[in-house]
Order: sequence, then C-alpha cells, then structure tokens
Amino acid sequence: MRNRLFAVAALFESPDKIIKAADAVASQGFRKFDVNTPYPVHGMDKAMKLKPSKLGFVTLFFGLTGTAIGLILTYWTMSVDYPLVIGGKPFFALPAFIPILFELTVLLATLATVFGMFAFFFNLPHNDHPIHDTEYMKMTSYDKYGIYIESADEHFDESKIKRLFTDLGAVKIYDLAYPEKITYPIFEPKFVTFLIITFVAVSGATYLTLNKLLYITPFNWMMDQLREDVQDVSQYLPDQPSMRTPVQGTVARGFIPYPYKGINNPTEVLTNPILPTQENLNLGRKKYLSYCSPCHGNFGNGDSRLRGQFPNPPTLHSKRAREFSDGMIYHIITNGQNVMPSYESQVTREERWAIVNYIRVLQRAKNAQESDLEVAKKEFEKNAAQ
Repeated sequence: MRNRLFAVAALFESPDKIIKAADAVASQGFRKFDVNTPYPVHGMDKAMKLKPSKLGFVTLFFGLTGTAIGLILTYWTMSVDYPLVIGGKPFFALPAFIPILFELTVLLATLATVFGMFAFFFNLPHNDHPIHDTEYMKMTSYDKYGIYIESADEHFDESKIKRLFTDLGAVKIYDLAYPEKITYPIFEPKFVTFLIITFVAVSGATYLTLNKLLYITPFNWMMDQLREDVQDVSQYLPDQPSMRTPVQGTVARGFIPYPYKGINNPTEVLTNPILPTQENLNLGRKKYLSYCSPCHGNFGNGDSRLRGQFPNPPTLHSKRAREFSDGMIYHIITNGQNVMPSYESQVTREERWAIVNYIRVLQRAKNAQESDLEVAKKEFEKNAAQ
C-alpha cells in the first residue's frame, strides 16, 4: 500500500537553476514549498518571495519584558522591601540599576529568540519530517540543489508540477511520502517493571550513599574537621566563644591607629600634610560631593537633601566653622560629632585631608576678601583680553 503523498521534489545541477526554479514556483502561486541546498545560495530569499521574519518581534517583546522585570525587581527590592540610603542617592537610583536591566533584557531576548526560532518557527523537535532519510535529502546535502512542493498547497497538481520541474531542467524528480507511524507503548508490563526497579535502585543507592557511606571512615573527614564553625561554641577555650576578638591594643601591620578616637577635642594640633594642588582639590571635591553633600549641601550651606530623615547640620560658613583648624575638621570627619557618624571606614586618610582643603575653598569663595576680588578681577580681565 502506497503511503500518502507529502510532496513532489526535484533536483537541479547548479545554483542558477535552483534560483530560476524557486522564482518560477513562487511566481505560479505556490506557497507551501521549500528549497534545500548544500550551502546558502545568495538571492534565494528574493527568488522564493519570502516575507521578513517575525522573529524580531518575539525578540523585542521578551527583551522589553526583561527590562520591565528588572525595573520592578530593583524598585521593589531597593525602594519598598529593603530601602537603603547610599551616599545620599535616592532610593530608586536608576544609573546603578542599568547593569541589571541590561542583563535581564539581553537574557530574555536571547533565550526567547533561540527557543522561539526552534520551537515555533522551525517546529522543532520534528524528528519524523518526511524528507528525512530520503535520497533527495542526501543529494541536497552533498552536491545537488533541490526544491519540493507540498501536497497540502492549494495549487498542488502532481502531473503539472512534474511537468514544470521537467521544463525547468530537473535532473531527477521524487515522490516524497509521509513515513509510516510507529507507536511505542510505554505501559507494557516489561517497561513498567523496568521503571520500578530503576527507581528503587537509584533511590536506595542515593540514600545509602548520602546517609551511611559518607559517615563511615575514611569518608567522614568532610563532616568532622579540626576547626570551629563560625559563631559556634568552643570546646577547649574557657570562655567558649570560638570567634576570638583581637587582643586589646594590637594594631594591623603597617597601620598606625588614629590617636584621638573617641575624644571630642584633640589635645594636639593636627597639621594638614596634603597641599591644596589642583589634583588634590579635585579629589576633595569628588569625595565631598559623594559623602558630605547629602547633608551639608553642595556648597556647604547645610541645605540637606535628606530633609525629614536626618536633622540638618549647621552651615560650614559660620564664624565658628571658619575658625576651625584643619586638624579639627579632619577630627570631626574621622571621629564624628553629635548625630554625624564617623566616616573613617568610608574615606581614607588622604581623602579626608583633601576634603578639608576643598571645604576651605568653599569657605574662601563665599567669604571672599577685597584682595580675593581684586585677584579675580585681574584674572577675568586677562582672560577677556586673550
């Protein structure tokens, strides 16, 4: 008994002939046909009159979905569920979340493109396609160029199609039939018995390995180690804590601790070792804007951006603040004062001195003297003349 006809296929000898054949088939109104060649042939899309792929819309949709998920995730995490104030930035600091949005956009767009292309556009996995394991497919995978028209096409006429292929110069014509369907019943007693035995054997072996074998010498070395776990009770130290605090008075190698820690007013004068060069002033400005400006304002006026969260600090341009020594300002940054915490862990020693220099620049700019104005006027006239 002859299997149901799937398509009529033809082989051609050269790329020019397959291009001509594809153009002729498409021009006669056939839509359910395809071309098989051993390598990509330039101009085939135009000859087959293929429409642009809709795969790009799938990529765009899922890419935007990834962006939306990233926005919701970052907003909920950092603004609603666990809000944090970092360097005075707003809760929803979009520039910091750009890498997450980018990664989720690319991830979802890429996965959707791959799975969409294979699963929806190519109907894969499709292991029983009628052209598989046929002589036609073997020849088009080697050195021939083939085209086939499916019997499901509304213009399909077997005799007319064979005549068309012959007129186009086909070297061989094939009748491709649907393969016979082979069923594999899975609920046969032998197969069910095999599944049960496999399940019992794998489960038993896993249980014995994880619960018995790993606790038998010499495999128990991973469980019983000569160490104390974090926050565990010590079995041999009299005070029992296994996490030991440093011995009082010890310091890290190469590090001299700040001698006035916890003292409101240092008893000795600290001298600024950092010269107010342009490089150091730029460093001080950068660190001031990052760590100081959220409370003190960009120009030291005490106009906090965190209104309602922390009390506004006093202005840095008051007579008292201007009379502070460089060492006193450094001490306040290091030790903290009133509700202002210490910034010792956030800013290095050199950066603290650079911030002191930049504060002096802000104070000098807002409380300029006549001599400063004269210098500025001469500098302006000089630049205007140039």
